[in-house]
Amino acid sequence: MTLTDHDAVEVRAAAAGGAVKRDYVRRIFSEIAPSYDLLNHLLSFNIDRRWRARALEALGWSREPTGTYLDVCAGTLDVSAQLHATPGFRGRVLAADFAEPMLRAGMRKAAGVPISPVVADALALPLDDGSVDGAIVAFGIRNVASLDACLQEVARVLRPGARFVILEFSTPASRIVRGFYHLYFHHVLPLVGRLVSGHRTAYTYLPESVKHFPVGDELGRRMRQAGFSRVSWQPLTFGIAAIHVGEQSSAL
Repeated sequence: MTLTDHDAVEVRAAAAGGAVKRDYVRRIFSEIAPSYDLLNHLLSFNIDRRWRARALEALGWSREPTGTYLDVCAGTLDVSAQLHATPGFRGRVLAADFAEPMLRAGMRKAAGVPISPVVADALALPLDDGSVDGAIVAFGIRNVASLDACLQEVARVLRPGARFVILEFSTPASRIVRGFYHLYFHHVLPLVGRLVSGHRTAYTYLPESVKHFPVGDELGRRMRQAGFSRVSWQPLTFGIAAIHVGEQSSAL
């Protein structure tokens, strides 16, 4: 199963952002939903579970353990379920994603627990201003049609002082690590992804979308511009991924 010239053009256009990206992302994630969890853990060698645990620690939910928390681009509810299962957490999780098949694929994780899946675009959340006590997005924000609009929308629904945590792929600073990273990300991962999911372009889009996503200080700058303060970030696993944290400014 090889990519056609049309496929390659579509992937590059989607990774660049805008309406094309919105339509493409919703379509491909709806199509790969049945195999999404398997490939997530397989392609990351299960490291993604540890990354999510670190991101949830950064969320600072213990300041308001009975609060309402938002899982943005929630997918198959991995983050929502992991937060709910954290000892001491007694709050509610709103899991928002605009690809309904992804939410449906993860519904078993929400059975009998206060996780509320919501079909919603991260750029237009059906929530009141200042209505949630914290928000997190894991490997989803690079898929939104407009990063800045998404950051502003999350800032809108957070109460003053609440944290927003972004867990996303990054680019390693080390030239040696970066070489192995690009070999795996641009050649091995798309091949395995196509074989397991049966989808021609989804796992070619993934590294292309990472290439277009701002990292490090640039993402921090965009967060501050959207109204977040106390912004910080830390690399994970040689810089393959990173956690960015910001607090909603009371000046908003």
